[in-house]
Amino acid sequence: MPLPHVLLSAAVSLDGYLDDTGPERLLLSGPADFERVDEVRASVDAILVGAGTVRADNPRLLVNSAERRAARVAAGQAEYPLKVTVSATGELDPAARFWHTGGDKVLVTTEDGARRARALGIAAGIVPLGNVLDWRAALEYLHDRRGVRRLMVEGGGSVHTQLLQQELADELQLVLAPLFVGDPAAPRLFGPGAYQGGRLRLVESRRIEDVVLMRYRPTAPGVGERVAAADRHWLALACELAELCPPSETAFSVGAVVVAGDGSELARGYSREGNDPRVHAEEAALAKVGPDDVRLAGATVYSSLEPCARRASRPAPCARLILDAGVRRVVTAWREPDTFVPGADGSGVLAGGGAAVVVLDEYEDRAKAPNRHLEG
Repeated sequence: MPLPHVLLSAAVSLDGYLDDTGPERLLLSGPADFERVDEVRASVDAILVGAGTVRADNPRLLVNSAERRAARVAAGQAEYPLKVTVSATGELDPAARFWHTGGDKVLVTTEDGARRARALGIAAGIVPLGNVLDWRAALEYLHDRRGVRRLMVEGGGSVHTQLLQQELADELQLVLAPLFVGDPAAPRLFGPGAYQGGRLRLVESRRIEDVVLMRYRPTAPGVGERVAAADRHWLALACELAELCPPSETAFSVGAVVVAGDGSELARGYSREGNDPRVHAEEAALAKVGPDDVRLAGATVYSSLEPCARRASRPAPCARLILDAGVRRVVTAWREPDTFVPGADGSGVLAGGGAAVVVLDEYEDRAKAPNRHLEG
C-alpha cells in the first residue's frame, strides 16, 4: 500500500534535548528558522504531533504567513494543512488550541480511545483503527482516505522514535541549537530501542543564523522501496508530459518533472513548450524554479529521455543546466540514441559532476512512444 512521504522535523540542543524541564517552552531556534518551518508547513498536506505534544505544548500548528496560505488556496489546497494527532487513550483536553485553530483536524486512535474522545467532546474527525495503534495503518488511512502525500511530523520524541524504528520515516530535518540542557530528566529527541536502518545519508547542511539545519535520509530497505515507488510515479508523469510536445522531425519529444526531497513537485516541462522550437524539457522545468531555491539541492529531475550532453540550439546542454541548478539526482527512462547527436553521454556528464543517475528501463517503451516517427 502507498504511504505518504514522512518528514520528521525537530530542533535539539547540542546534547540532544528537545526541551528543558522549566515551565516555559525552551526556544531552540530563532526567527529565520521559524520562517523556514512555516514554509515547510505550507508545502505539506498534513502536520502530525503525538498526544504528549498536544498536552505539553498546546500547539496551534498553523501556517502563519498569509501569503503562503493564499498560495495554497490558489493552488486548490485547503488554507491550512490537515492537523493530525495520535492517541491510544483518546484522553485529550477538548479545550486545547490544537482543536480550535486552523483547518480540519483528525484524531487517530483505538476503539476505546474513540469512545473516550467522543465522550470528552473532542472537536475533530475521530478515526478508530482497531484495538491497538498501528502506525502503518494510520499512514495508509491518511494517504488513501485523506489524500495526504506529504506528512510533516513535529513531535514528540516518542513519535519520531517509533516512526524511525518501524522504517516509516523518509526524511529527518534536524536543527542543532548552540546550547546545552544538561538535565537527564528533560525530553530527548530519540528514545532507546532497536534501529535497523544503519547510517542515515546526509543530503543537506545549512547555517540559519546561529543554528544549523541538517537533512538526512534513512537508508533502511523499507524506505528504499518507497523511494522506488515514488520514482516510478514521477517518471510515468514525465512520460505523459512527453506526449504533449508539438511534433518535430528534428528533435525528441521529452517530458520532465523537478521534485523536491520531501516529495513535492517543484516544476514540470516538456520539449517545445510554449511553442519555442528550441526549448528542452529539463530546461523548461528548471526555468520555473527560482535559482536560489534551496530545495534544488535535495531535488530529483525526472526526464523521459536522458538529459542532453551537447546541443547546438543553446549555450548549455540540459545535463549542465541540471548540475548548475544544484540538483544531484536524475531518473530517466531511456538513454539518448545517436539520432541527432552521435555519442551523446548525458549520464556521463551528470556523473562527472557528482550527480547520481538512475535508469528505469521499464518505462523505455512509454518514453519512445511519442518519438516513433523518428525511428528508421
